[in-house]
Amino acid sequence: MSGRNAVHFGAGNIGRGFIGEVLFRNGFHIDFVDINETIIDELRSRGSYKIEFAGKTKDYLTVSGVSGINSKTDGDKVIDAVASADIVTTAIGPAVLPRIAELIARGIEARREKNPNAALDVIACENMIGGSEFLAGEVRKYLSTDALSYARDYIGFPNAAVDRIVPVQHHDDPLAVTVEPFKEWIISQKDRKALDITLDGVSYVENLEPYIERKLFSVNTGHAAVAYSGMRRGYATIGEAVADPKILSRLREILNETGSLLIAKWGFDKAAHEAYIEKIIDRFENPNNPDTCSRVARDPIRKLGFNERFIRPIRELKERSLPYPALLETSAFVLAHTDARDAESVKLESMRTGLDINGMKSLISKITGLSDSALISGIADAYEALSA
Repeated sequence: MSGRNAVHFGAGNIGRGFIGEVLFRNGFHIDFVDINETIIDELRSRGSYKIEFAGKTKDYLTVSGVSGINSKTDGDKVIDAVASADIVTTAIGPAVLPRIAELIARGIEARREKNPNAALDVIACENMIGGSEFLAGEVRKYLSTDALSYARDYIGFPNAAVDRIVPVQHHDDPLAVTVEPFKEWIISQKDRKALDITLDGVSYVENLEPYIERKLFSVNTGHAAVAYSGMRRGYATIGEAVADPKILSRLREILNETGSLLIAKWGFDKAAHEAYIEKIIDRFENPNNPDTCSRVARDPIRKLGFNERFIRPIRELKERSLPYPALLETSAFVLAHTDARDAESVKLESMRTGLDINGMKSLISKITGLSDSALISGIADAYEALSA
């Protein structure tokens, strides 16, 4: 795959420490696109950066063959890069995807003139369901009628699921990045156009949804559960928290509950899923991962959403008459969460202060979107039990 070019939107820690690693290992030259002048200037001048893998032993990788483009000041260069790229990826956050849509669309317009017979996949590597599909909708808003027809035939927007813990970190070198050794990048075969490109280190599946839910209900649910439990018991990092036997025991209960849902819903092999759970726990126990409980516990109101990591599995477990007591208790931990450093936590604290049991039930219904009185009462009772 030597000589192929990648354009990656988002030169942050995930972009450099995850997507950039995979593209580099597959022989791509990478143009990172971002508005961070410091990072872009460093990428452009140095042409390389170092990744530290925070495993039980620390390993390093130098990623070379990279450059940077400032999308704020050099939009034409972004357009030219997309026009000649062999793959386009993003890791910028769901809310930012609409902001890059016009540049990608203009790159597709230029590609139709410059490189009309070369298929291209644009892959959003975001922590969201249907990220590439969403980006496609935003890009189409800026395409001409002719380019829309061209894009249907040659430009793919396959959805993807990504998983790698990239902790909060501070380095003297603005390009240095620390990541956990584990990584998982899964791409849906549906909507792929550039079928000649198959990335080593990436899995391709016909149906992405089971793997998205497996990650959401296992890694995201478990990670958050450890963080909320850890903060209640005064721990600073995820590693410290999961070393507590009570928190580790609760984590196993939670992952067994969500695991029972995933096996019943998607037919995952039980033994294979149990091994997957053990791998997750091993990742959380990594002593060299400095990820903090406060970072992972941010935004408790959002994390109690109807389709989020706690309430959705509880709903679906109840539908299947499967148990969920650990998830219910952990939802109460989220509801009781207090962190003066997090604006959403402060807001939640003000919302719940002074409420009686009926007021708490109303608040739970409002935050979670639940109308099931039994589930609402279950969370409210678990919340009340915390101060009993």
